[in-house]
Amino acid sequence: MEKVVCNLCGGDRSRFVYRQPDALFFPDRWFDVVECLQCGLGFVNPRPTISEMAEYYPAAFFSSFNDPAHAQRYAAEARFLPAAGVTGVPRLLDVGCANGDFPRFMKARGWDVEGVELSPNAAAIADFPVYRSEFSAAPIDGPRYDAVTAWGVLEHVHDPMAYFRKAAQVLRPGGRFVFLVPNFDSLSSRALFREDVPRHLYFFTAETLRRYSETAGLRLRELAQSREVYEMIPSNVTYHLFSCWLRGRALRWEDLPEARNAYLRRLGLADASAKAVSPLHNLRYALTHPLAAVDRVVSKLFERWQLARGTYGMMIGVAERPAAR
Repeated sequence: MEKVVCNLCGGDRSRFVYRQPDALFFPDRWFDVVECLQCGLGFVNPRPTISEMAEYYPAAFFSSFNDPAHAQRYAAEARFLPAAGVTGVPRLLDVGCANGDFPRFMKARGWDVEGVELSPNAAAIADFPVYRSEFSAAPIDGPRYDAVTAWGVLEHVHDPMAYFRKAAQVLRPGGRFVFLVPNFDSLSSRALFREDVPRHLYFFTAETLRRYSETAGLRLRELAQSREVYEMIPSNVTYHLFSCWLRGRALRWEDLPEARNAYLRRLGLADASAKAVSPLHNLRYALTHPLAAVDRVVSKLFERWQLARGTYGMMIGVAERPAAR
């Protein structure tokens, strides 16, 4: 574990926001999320070092990318890439390409594609070039790409600023750096424990993204809130409201009920990782956790309200390298 200063402004003063365990793989390991008092960037502090992070990304983490549902998001992602003004065959670098599915989607649409993937647990890729290193350390020199994408990546890395700078370096003039990140101004990210800590290390606002872009020499031209690529359903909003109204304080992880999957595993009722769980098991969970069913309905309604108000938990940013004058 290491203690760090703010990656955006270098500030060493922060305030505590919340504390939670690694809900996926190591529920006995707890982590603090803090907010920089100078610029508002959210981050895990202290955090696992780069060498320690590998165990938080087992092969099971990457198996989720094989779900056919992921294919439905690639068309939505493609809409943020430049559709005009590109001379010749457009070139894409997908950072954090995992098993390589999004670059393949774009390759089938006429793009020349490459990827970056650091984890040894991601699937082997032989049909296009992949740099197996941190993006900031990839042996790429000079402007060569029309688009660099990072879908749900920047929150995972130890040095987001280095990624912004590298993107600015390898983009052609007018090229786009397109990224999806958590919205730290949303209730989901800030108070409902919807972040995948400690795999998520950083949490961004519109203002911090603007500062990252400008510092790296890019211009933030668009910020969109959408659930088409990745969603952040505001589960736990009912418990949050009850905690604020009845207890007069912010929701804590310890206030949450046992998750359904954890409940099933504990009782040995089913393999909670299986896609099909017996309706009787679900009914038993609902009867023993009645507020959980209410929360599912409330969270869906609250999600629609977030999207309408522009306070959703995920943001898609489009930063552009200024064209040469």
